[in-house]
Amino acid sequence: MNPHLDKLQPYPFEKLRQLFAKVTPNADYSAISLGMGEPKHPTPPFIQQALVDNINGLATYPTTIGSEALRGAICGWLERRYGIPALNPATQVLPVNGSREALFALAQTVIDPAAKALVVSPNPFYQIYEGAAYLAGAEPYFVNSDPARNFGCDYDSIPASVWERVQLLFLCSPGNPTGAVLSLTDWENLFALSERYNFVIAADECYSEIYHGDEAPLGALQAAHMLGLSTVERPYARLVVFSSLSKRSNVPGMRSGFVAGDADVLKKFLLYRTYHGGAMSPSVQAASVAAWNDETHVEANRAQYRAKFAAITPLLLQVMDVALPDAGFYLWADVSRTGLSDTEFAQRLYAEYNVTVLPGSYLARDAHGVNPGRNRIRMALVAEASEGLEAAQRIVQFCKNLSK
Repeated sequence: MNPHLDKLQPYPFEKLRQLFAKVTPNADYSAISLGMGEPKHPTPPFIQQALVDNINGLATYPTTIGSEALRGAICGWLERRYGIPALNPATQVLPVNGSREALFALAQTVIDPAAKALVVSPNPFYQIYEGAAYLAGAEPYFVNSDPARNFGCDYDSIPASVWERVQLLFLCSPGNPTGAVLSLTDWENLFALSERYNFVIAADECYSEIYHGDEAPLGALQAAHMLGLSTVERPYARLVVFSSLSKRSNVPGMRSGFVAGDADVLKKFLLYRTYHGGAMSPSVQAASVAAWNDETHVEANRAQYRAKFAAITPLLLQVMDVALPDAGFYLWADVSRTGLSDTEFAQRLYAEYNVTVLPGSYLARDAHGVNPGRNRIRMALVAEASEGLEAAQRIVQFCKNLSK
């Protein structure tokens, strides 16, 4: 067996299952889960119809590189969304079966396991980053998010001796679970480090279309273009961006996303994926074209999230430290005021009010003397507004009862 498998921790939801194993939730309340970040808004009918209309695609083996129509639609969306020059659909874009499998696969492509490589990851983080590093023969190096920096990571704190071993840097902007968005200055610093130490940046942007202010989150390709890195001899050098339809279009079951950026990296990634078996169903490709070409449903989806956050955040602010994030559909709340740890809070809330939240410590690791998820909880506001509001009201009552 692969010895690196022994380095993997149980997934957060397995830890949550174990935490709840001996708990019987209060039967007076129906179950409401804010634990998993699975979109619950209805899939737009036109995407469903596009899938049905192209069901005959099931009779054809798909190519790994995907159809010209899909790659063209993705390039068109990137150009419209970020105001960047049109990418070459033949060399700078690849469709993938959701960002999760592609993030994992990229590490297997770019890491030299004989080099004692390091993979930089934010902390807390999407658990795939850690697993991808270990199973590629590398070690993760965690950079803690800092509430004083709007949950940004202090990459300047990483010593040169670490950077010299880094082959890949994972980041998530907007962040999971914090919702933080990188600034142009952040990107400028990272691009300079990537050039100096020759590592690949994997920018996970699957939450980019759910935001709460007037300005859309800055993307990695957009930042590179603004800094003049889209027109150099090697455009977007060492930069690969990941995005997905799951959150944007409420189609998590389609497993449809893309990678885009450095053509040299994508050439090797395509070779890897050809052997790995990463081709997308032709039927899903056709439905994805329809989704990427439409923004009306995205605007409507974003409006639903904004309404939920506007209603729920002030309620929770009565009993815990929580703030509207830059983007994404999570609330990253500090529950220290309750006197309970994050695991105690989650367990008792489930037992007494049948509401599931995810302990923040499950999404982070002890690094540099702290676990930055400790005493925080992640709440995914993915359900319909009425259910989310009901969950918030139960949480407020639970917290108020603690102080009696």
